[in-house]
Parts: sequence; C-alpha cells; structure tokens
Amino acid sequence: MPNIHDQVKLKVKQWLNSPVIDAETKQQIQSLLDSPDPKELIDNFYKDLEFGTGGLRGIMGAGSNCMNKYTVGVATQGLSNYLLKAFPGKLIKVAIAYDCRNNSSYFSQIIADVFSANGIEVHVFPALRPTPLLSYAIRYLKCDSGIVVTASHNPKEYNGYKAYWSDGAQVVPPHDKNIIKEVNAITSFEAVKFKGDPSRIHTISPDVEEAYYTEVLRVIPKREIIKKHHSIPIVFSGLHGTGSTMVPECLRRIGFTNVHVVEEQAKADGNFPTVKSPNPEERSAMEMVIEKGKAVGATMVMATDPDADRVGIGVRNQQGDFVLLNGNQAFSLMMWFIMKNLQDRSNTYIAKTIVTSELVDTIAKNYGIDCYNTLTGFKYIAQLMGEREGKQKFVAAGEESYGYMVGDFIRDKDAVSACAFFAVMTATAAEEGKSLYDWLIDMYVEHGFYKEGLINITKKGQQGEQEIKAMMEKFRNNPPASILGTSVERMLDYSTLNEKNLKTGKTTSLNFPHSDVLQFYLEDGTKISVRPSGTEPKIKFYISVNTKLNSRKEFDQVNQSLDEKIKNIENYLVSL
Repeated sequence: MPNIHDQVKLKVKQWLNSPVIDAETKQQIQSLLDSPDPKELIDNFYKDLEFGTGGLRGIMGAGSNCMNKYTVGVATQGLSNYLLKAFPGKLIKVAIAYDCRNNSSYFSQIIADVFSANGIEVHVFPALRPTPLLSYAIRYLKCDSGIVVTASHNPKEYNGYKAYWSDGAQVVPPHDKNIIKEVNAITSFEAVKFKGDPSRIHTISPDVEEAYYTEVLRVIPKREIIKKHHSIPIVFSGLHGTGSTMVPECLRRIGFTNVHVVEEQAKADGNFPTVKSPNPEERSAMEMVIEKGKAVGATMVMATDPDADRVGIGVRNQQGDFVLLNGNQAFSLMMWFIMKNLQDRSNTYIAKTIVTSELVDTIAKNYGIDCYNTLTGFKYIAQLMGEREGKQKFVAAGEESYGYMVGDFIRDKDAVSACAFFAVMTATAAEEGKSLYDWLIDMYVEHGFYKEGLINITKKGQQGEQEIKAMMEKFRNNPPASILGTSVERMLDYSTLNEKNLKTGKTTSLNFPHSDVLQFYLEDGTKISVRPSGTEPKIKFYISVNTKLNSRKEFDQVNQSLDEKIKNIENYLVSL
C-alpha cells in the first residue's frame, strides 16, 4: 500500500475485506491502490461524508468520502436508527424525491430499500421532481422525514442527498448532529439493512403535485394584470434538470399563454451536455435561454438548477441587451414588489440570511415590516418560521445564492413558485410600460443603491480543507484594521458568537447558533463576510457596498463606481 495515513489504510482494508462490498467496487479500489499517485485514494478515503448545510454530498466513486451505494446505505441506516429512536412506537413515514443526475434514481431505490427494511413506510415520487415538491410532500403526507437525491448545482461528477425533518425543512441541530452520531456508530456494512421490503414502498400520487399548484395559485397577486398581459413572451430553461417537469405547467396554470421552453435543455440528463456547469449563477449556463429570449422578443428569461430550488433570471436593459441579475438583485426586486403590494402589513415579517443584501432590511424597514436574519442555509429560515408560527405572519424569504420562497406552504427555497412570481412581476412592469431592469433602478433611487460581489476560492481535498481552515484562523486572529484606506469598525464572529468593536475593543454577544462565519463592517458602510462553503470545497468572500442614488440619470455612473470599489476589494482579498 502507498505511503498514506493509517486512517486511510484502515478504511481501505475495511472496504476490501467486507463481504458486503461488491466485486466491481473492490476492483475500483484496487485500481486506486495500484496507481503511483495516491492522491485520489486519499481523497476518497481520508474521511466519511458528513451532513453539511446541504446534507450529504460528494463525488461519485468508491470510498468512504464518495457517493456510492454503501455510503448512501450507511447514512440512511443511521437516519433510520435515529428516526426509530425519535418516534418510538410510531408508524414512521418518509418521502423520497430525486433529480436528473447520474445514479439519482438508483440511489433513491437504495434509500427506499434501507428505510423499508427498517420497518419505515416509504413514499417515492414515480419520476424526477423538484426539491421544493419534496418539502411540500413531507408536510402534505404528514411524513416524519424525507430525502431528495441531488447535488444541486455541483458539477456532473457529484451527487448527494438532502435530509429533511417532519416540518418539511432540512435537518437542523440537534437532529443533524444526532444523525451523524448514529451514522458514525455503524462500524460495518453488515449493519446496513440493504434488502428492502416492497410492501412498505409506495408511489406518490399526482394529488400532491395538484395540491402544490393550488397553494401557488393562492399566493399569486395581480390576477387582473396577468389576464391582460397573458401573452407576453416568457422564456424558461430547466438546464436538463427537474424544473422542466413543473415550471412551464405552473406558468400555464397561473395564466401565461406564451411560454417558450429551451427544448435542447428540457430533457433530463445528468451529463448536462449543453452547459459547462448547471449553475444559473454562471453566465455560460444562461447563454441558450438568453438567445431564445432574443429570438422571441422576451424582456425576462429564467433558468433553474438541476433540483429546481434555485433560479437565475436575465432582464433586458435600455439598450436591449440581457443583463443577468445576481441573487441579491433578484431577491431585493422580489421583496420590493411583494412588500409594496402587500394589502395588510401588520404583524408581518420576511426573512433572509446574514450574507444577503441589507437593501432588503432597508426596504422592509421603510414598509414597516420586520426582517429577520439567519445563518446561511434555508433550513435556518425554516427553523425561524417554526418559531414564529402563530405569533407573526410570514410573507417571504430568500438568500443571495438564488434561492427564494413565497408563502408558508413549504419550508425550503422554491424555484417553481419563484419563476411564477418573476413572471407576474414582468407582467406588472409591462403594465407600467417598464421592464424589471427599469424597476431595479427605481428601487435603488427609492431605497439606496446596494451592490454585491462574491469571490469563490476552490481548495480541493484534504490539503484544501486545511488551507481553508488556516485562512479562517488568519482572519479571526488577525483582523484587518483597515481595508484600502477605510477603517474596519466591527468584526462579528459567529463561531465564538462575539461582536467586537475593533476601535474600542468592546465585545457584545450574538444571538445565533455557532457557525464558522466572520463579518467585517467598514466605516463607509461596506460589509465583507467570509465563510467556508458547507457543500463545496470553497471559501467564500461576500462583499457589499452601498451609496445613495439621487436620480435614474446617475445610475450608470454610480453603478460603475460601485463596481470599481467591489473589484478593488476583491483584488485586496485575493492578495492576502
């Protein structure tokens, strides 16, 4: 065996010696052992896959740190053990959905088998469906837990699953940590009940989807405007994922009659043949939907990620070119539209994450609506909703990473209903003789011009993980006193839950769960947030700058100035 860490050697031996592991998997492991470069072997075995902010996610392959039948089986057995302890004596029910990725259907069957073998009733969608429908199904079917097999917008080599609780939200403390304990307590694959009980596995009926559409229709405003502008061209792409199964139908049901689907990207395909990455945050993924938008004369185009919980939109500017709105811009626009058209604002609230634009906080304050901030991850927004239930009326929520949710009928970000709202917004803007791009500028004049930037630095494998930890410690222990000549006034450390005034040294407590996130507030209103990704081998830097926009005619000049400021800060951070 190559010169590798003892822990890796031990895991490799366990896999090769296990009578449960099939011959093909053992052959793959042997090939890694025979390779002169041990890096892939180490990356595949140096740790076990863990539940992060998005659940279980990893590259598909042989090994304890990869997505495969055995890691999926162990994780599901651990979850089964926890459910049996959490609901003693109860007939436990779970729901399962899966996306377009390679092996998603296969993994969903493994999960169903393990659950059913543990005496748990399993409800599985008969074909791929969006993540938000899984969240809705858990609540509709009164399930105790649920799984959606997906790696969201990760590259095609990845798969994973998101674990949900009875409220339809992804698992939060203490459940996530308790599930991990149960998973870690499984010391051999023999402990996993892979042989399913078909009598406990049921197909989810179309009633669930019908009920979901009814809920969306209930929260859609401006019905009379939709009727008047029903024929405006709307362009959509599912990027080979699950969005194509529901978004066009949802748009039709709320009244739009001129919906154009990018047919080349409508077919489900885990190899994502027409895009470099199935991530609507990237312009390359939006190229075909923009071309379709130009061809049919649309003013707004949309594309969802593979599991359809996130959506990117493009809008035409005054020159007729499509501009891609980032998640902060799209979410701010949506909240502006919803809040100013809300008939009863009394005792209402919206929610967002701490790294999402504070323009939303400002708009909410100006309309007399509470805005709560949570840690990154929609599961924390869902947790907040549970805590506020019966006390305050929930309106909407979102985060900068293209995830939005309107109404309280699900507990996760929902690109299907978000697409419906962006379509309604486009129709309403058309009624005013404007586009969503015009609205964006109007919003900045009314509430302040906030602009955001994001840097993703990728650090793969065990070495990359250590480098990310070192970068976080450097910022935590030696915070910058100033950035590009502007003094840093405050540092918020969500790991120690302390906010420190860097000028006076005074510290105050933060009322949040512990999380490895740092935020720096500068004297000029700039905010910089730093956090490792919970789902990818990346460290993220979120930059937010703002100023006043006195009139529409100043937009281009001020926009350029803010872009330059963000770029300078990005260059500074990368150079550290």
